[in-house]
Amino acid sequence: MGNLHEGHLELVRVAKLRADFVVVSIFVNPTQFGKNEDFDNYPSTPDEDARMLAELGTDALFLPSQETLYPGEISEQTVVTVPKLGQLYCGKDRPEHFDGVTTVVSRLFNMVQPDIAVFGNKDYQQISMIRRMVRDLAYPIQIVGVETVRNEDGLALSSRNGYLSAKQLKAAPALQSTLVWAAQELSQHKAVKSKASVKAIENEAKAKIKSAGFKPQYFTVCRQVDLKPAKKGDQELVILAAAHLGKARLIDNIEVCLGEAKK
Repeated sequence: MGNLHEGHLELVRVAKLRADFVVVSIFVNPTQFGKNEDFDNYPSTPDEDARMLAELGTDALFLPSQETLYPGEISEQTVVTVPKLGQLYCGKDRPEHFDGVTTVVSRLFNMVQPDIAVFGNKDYQQISMIRRMVRDLAYPIQIVGVETVRNEDGLALSSRNGYLSAKQLKAAPALQSTLVWAAQELSQHKAVKSKASVKAIENEAKAKIKSAGFKPQYFTVCRQVDLKPAKKGDQELVILAAAHLGKARLIDNIEVCLGEAKK
């Protein structure tokens, strides 16, 4: 959605290693913003974005208008929905969000016709949904995930970090350090012991980030395969977290493979 930072640029670098021709699309998508969210104030820096992309050797920058992506009334547009998976976590608190994401990504796919599409793993639920959509709608596209780029304190890079005050920027890395702590707690066993043991870790983690100044939205240990809550015997896990810090809503995650789980 523009206002590019090093995390976005890393996606371009990965794309250039895997493809002969790289297209970057930038579009601040109105249908993935809910009421009272920051669509009107979302940072826009098109000239600077274009300069950075040109320096990386990007072959094409696609800057579609709203009329190009959504011809006619937005309320009457066809919507692409990924059921169930889109209703969890971020989708539970932001019911319009993921329908907006999958709808705009499907349209961009149809317009650009990529062989490979590169997304960041920071929004783990989003890339999981895009993979599901590509599978279900038989798009001939390989989805490539790229590890989260962080600053020296461990904070995941995000355009919304610009909403943080100097004091909040110092507190913000607590989200990632708490994810690391929770992963270490889980890694003491070869598999999940019980739902109760997971719940105890989740509750303590929420208390940790709350004491750092966050307002936790969720902190959940899930199965990587379908993002359902972890249960006894599970090994391939991902911990998903979202929390508000001042005006910013921050998300992060960490994958955990227990015992003999594949890495």
